[in-house]
Amino acid sequence: MKPDPTYSRLYFTGTDLDEEKFGINVLSEYDGFISALEEGLETKNYQTHSGNFDSLDEAISSLELGEVIVVGDKKADFDVSTLHIDTNSNVGHLKTELREVLENDFVVIYKEQAKDGFDLHMFSKKNIYTKFFHPLQNMLPDAFRFFSINGKKFRSERHFYFETWTLTRPPHGFEEVFVESVL
Repeated sequence: MKPDPTYSRLYFTGTDLDEEKFGINVLSEYDGFISALEEGLETKNYQTHSGNFDSLDEAISSLELGEVIVVGDKKADFDVSTLHIDTNSNVGHLKTELREVLENDFVVIYKEQAKDGFDLHMFSKKNIYTKFFHPLQNMLPDAFRFFSINGKKFRSERHFYFETWTLTRPPHGFEEVFVESVL
C-alpha cells in the first residue's frame, strides 16, 4: 500500500517578554522577520481572497484572522477563500482542501490568533525550514532569540509558552539557534 504523503508545517510565533505580549507581530523586529520570510519564500506572488500582492507584509495586512495567503510561482486556479477557517476552528479540519493545494506545490500561510496579535502557520509539500534558517539566523543576536522546536515534542499548551517559565533551560527538543549554529 502506498503511504500517506507527509507535509511540512512551520509555526511562527513570538513573545515580547518585557511587555508580556504574545504574537509574532508584537516583536520589535517584526519587519525584519517578514523580510527574512520573503527571502526564504523566493517569490513575489502572494495571493489572498482579496487579490494578489507583491509583498508578504501587504498580503498579511489584508487578512483577517483565519484567512490565508497562497504562495507560489504560478497563479492559483482555485478559490483561495475555501481554505479560510474561523477563529474557533483548526487548520487540521481542512485536510482535504489543504492537501490539494499543497500537492500543486503551493505554500499556504494562515494568519492565526495570538493573545495580543497574530501568529503565522505555514504549510508546504516539502520541508522548507532550511530556506528560513539562515535569513532568520542573520538577525541574531540583536533582534530576538530564535528557537527551533520539533512539533512532536509539544505535549501541552504549557510547552507552547515555554519561554515564560523556563527560558534558561528549554524543554528537551527545543533548540536555541545561535549565530554559530549550523544545520
